[in-house]
Amino acid sequence: MNSNPGQKRILLLGLNFSPELVGVGRYTGDLAVYLSQRGYKICVVTAPPYYPEWNVMNGFSQTAYGIESKEGMVIYRCPLWVPKRPGNLSRLLHLISFVISSSPILFFQSLKKTDLIFCVAPTILNAPFALLAARLSGAKCWLHIQDFELDAASKLGMLPGVNKFVGFFERIILTRFDRVSTISESMLYLLLKKGVSAQKGILFPNWVDTKSVFPRSDDNLRDELSITSDQLVVLYSGSMGAKQGLEILVEVARQLESHREIVFVLCGEGPVRNELIDRARDLPNVRFLPLQPMDKLNPLLNTADIHILPQKADVADLVMPSKLLGMLASGKTIIATAMPETEIGRVVGRVGVLVPPGNSAALCEAILGLSKSTKQLKYLGESGRTYVCDNWSKDMVLQKFLKQMDDLLQKGN
Repeated sequence: MNSNPGQKRILLLGLNFSPELVGVGRYTGDLAVYLSQRGYKICVVTAPPYYPEWNVMNGFSQTAYGIESKEGMVIYRCPLWVPKRPGNLSRLLHLISFVISSSPILFFQSLKKTDLIFCVAPTILNAPFALLAARLSGAKCWLHIQDFELDAASKLGMLPGVNKFVGFFERIILTRFDRVSTISESMLYLLLKKGVSAQKGILFPNWVDTKSVFPRSDDNLRDELSITSDQLVVLYSGSMGAKQGLEILVEVARQLESHREIVFVLCGEGPVRNELIDRARDLPNVRFLPLQPMDKLNPLLNTADIHILPQKADVADLVMPSKLLGMLASGKTIIATAMPETEIGRVVGRVGVLVPPGNSAALCEAILGLSKSTKQLKYLGESGRTYVCDNWSKDMVLQKFLKQMDDLLQKGN
């Protein structure tokens, strides 16, 4: 730990921040609180919370700047345009609106004594401005990549005709930061391929609070959902967006409709939620839940007998879903639609069941097979719990990050 952390000021720039309950905002918020509690001066430049509903939360403004003091931090909220139906062009304009509104605050705050500017991607569009602000202020600059948004967008056909330019732009930016971190081994390898040196590239995975998420048999939402104790629950909980490939869950639920002992629960918010509800409207074996508050996270995850983690094949190795860690911590079995050589495949392949992406027949077979083996469900769930505690517990991950950050601040490059 820093011998005199009170003298260190960190300017944290990121589109998403608490009180968002899922995704990048949750982890960035936790990190800021962790550093603040250890005596660092934290200034956050962010947007109003809007994710995953794609609607700015009550109590926050979409059009005006705001400032908060919370848990020893100063938080600046910058205006943001949030599309009602996010598509390719509207997502880009959404990101640009934050870059435009946040940059003046970023540069103004960087004029104060700043030791580190920590920029979180998404959105990578903020990175050049974070880099420039760091150079002008003499601060170190650290880019943390939660999602290779440009690669994912390219593979999903969102950047037709500009792939080479985007790749060139990204390489220039990445190699200029003092440190560049990301959340999985395969994503770190991709960083190195993009030109980041091994000295600068750092693995900084997401984490799970294993003291807050843990196996329980007496605390779940089955009664609320009218699900009996002898029924098997297949649960998806998380963002409902294009890259998740959630349409396969409705397809599988339809194929297993005659198996009354199997119930599908889909929990979350996002652009494709209403479409999924429409598709499943006639299915009695599907339940939908809105995004649950943090105090219901453990009961929600313990409602499952099987957690399902669908991903489209084209993006399975470009993202490391944070929801996976909570699934593992709950001590319940996981089925993932991923190939063995992807990051998701390497993790779930150790302690769960893999099926090929987009293969509904294989997914049906996996669910039916596990539904007949209580012993296998128990064994895989316990294995997953042990694995996540050994590799991604909150204290372990953040203590290691703190040491790496202090090394940068104390020793330079």
